[in-house]
Amino acid sequence: MSDLNEQMDEEFSCFYKDEGFGPAIHSQPVTPEKLARFRGKLPDQLLTYWQTYGFSGYGKGLFWIVDPDEWEPALEAWIGDMPFMEQDAYYVVARSAFGQLFLWGTKSGLSLDVKSLWGMIFPRDNSERVARGKSDMLVRSFFLGLTAKSLEQKDYLDKPLFGRALGALGPLSPDEMYGFEPALAAGGRADLKSMRKVKAVEHLIMLAQLGERQIMRDIVKDAKVAGLMK
Repeated sequence: MSDLNEQMDEEFSCFYKDEGFGPAIHSQPVTPEKLARFRGKLPDQLLTYWQTYGFSGYGKGLFWIVDPDEWEPALEAWIGDMPFMEQDAYYVVARSAFGQLFLWGTKSGLSLDVKSLWGMIFPRDNSERVARGKSDMLVRSFFLGLTAKSLEQKDYLDKPLFGRALGALGPLSPDEMYGFEPALAAGGRADLKSMRKVKAVEHLIMLAQLGERQIMRDIVKDAKVAGLMK
């Protein structure tokens, strides 16, 4: 991997330095074969990040850039039987310590946000921008907009859990996440005492099977239809 300071663009630098997500942890170099496999399916900008930084954790493991191949079973469990799959080809490109999945669609861009702990899927259609050749810009904007607060999970008292989970349970490995037992979607309580380190893909598959997955409203699309946004 290349020297970080030499290779960082402005958006990634803001994510890494200004927002405090650096340094990277558990960096796994991405092979030329992997890059070639996803060339044309994912934006060149994302593949550049892969090549430069590898598949890595950031913010002490709060956020991860991931290998879509390893997370395909989780993707299949969450949206494999939904209409989304008939409209586009999707890949998990990033995830949080709490099993929030960020999905890229080849036609729709960063268009699905899966909040697995609560059984919610948030759609956002970026197909116009992708069609106008703005995929790389979407990737840079995604990293520019990431904050620790946006990735945090709060307890039942509305207090952040990540730092306390890190201290109590230890840091995550690339294949782990923080989950709740019993799961929140099954009536569990958002409490540090209920938290466990679990194998992420297996736990995500289990969460997808717990109950009905809720597809939330695309508030950006609603605003555009209402003439509130362009």
